[in-house]
Amino acid sequence: GLMTNDDGLEYVRLANEAGDTSDIYLFGGVVTSYKVGGQEFIAVRPDAKMDGSKPISGGLSHCWPQFGPGEIQQHGFARNVNWTVKSMTDTTVELEMAPSDYTKEMWDKEFLCTFTVALEDDKLSTKMFVENKGEESFDFQAALHSYFTVSALDNFSIAGSFAGKEFLNKMVGEGEMQTEDREEITISEEYDRVYMGVNDPVLKDTGSGKSLTVMNTAGYEDTVLWNPYGDEGMGYNNFVCVESVKFDPVTLEGGSTWTGDMALKAGAL
Repeated sequence: GLMTNDDGLEYVRLANEAGDTSDIYLFGGVVTSYKVGGQEFIAVRPDAKMDGSKPISGGLSHCWPQFGPGEIQQHGFARNVNWTVKSMTDTTVELEMAPSDYTKEMWDKEFLCTFTVALEDDKLSTKMFVENKGEESFDFQAALHSYFTVSALDNFSIAGSFAGKEFLNKMVGEGEMQTEDREEITISEEYDRVYMGVNDPVLKDTGSGKSLTVMNTAGYEDTVLWNPYGDEGMGYNNFVCVESVKFDPVTLEGGSTWTGDMALKAGAL
């Protein structure tokens, strides 16, 4: 149901019969928690503002209609506007974001975004549905800037189809294309990498004995890995961003739609 945090921000808490829960904030339309068997899989940074004064630093944060820097503000505006609840049940919520004076000032397009979160028996499913309500086409990028919990980086690795894939290493100069030779990624330095064509990451944490499979089944084609290694204030050793991204812009014709589907499935190592 609908709840309010100590700073006055509203969120929806989903709960299923097994006792799993998920929290979704209306500000930013961001999933900030997914607990399975008492284990939290989604991270929120210790320096996050939970009062609406800036985007929430954590959760499955939306980057829309832009990823990173560009013509409008960093990562777009979906993460710092209030979404509205269109419908909800005990285990599902449907949030909507429509144009406002605020968004039109920076990006005057006729869009409608619907974000649906479903707490299923064995996974958490999310769907970002973008509609072009106008006649003119528009371009956008989309991402879930997902923060996941880590017991400690020394215990943590990411499996997936990384080996042999090209990635944009944003830590080198203005960004340099490199090739990944590892089967599993471990993090021991600052990371900001866009892995093109990788969308099947599996997070493994020997400290918690848990795995988390990120299932990108539609729309999201790439994976961004980000960690501010060494930054104690951000709590770098207890989270990794494994982001579901559509890096190359989508051109959406008038009347057309785009869907980004991402689900999280928890498991044991």
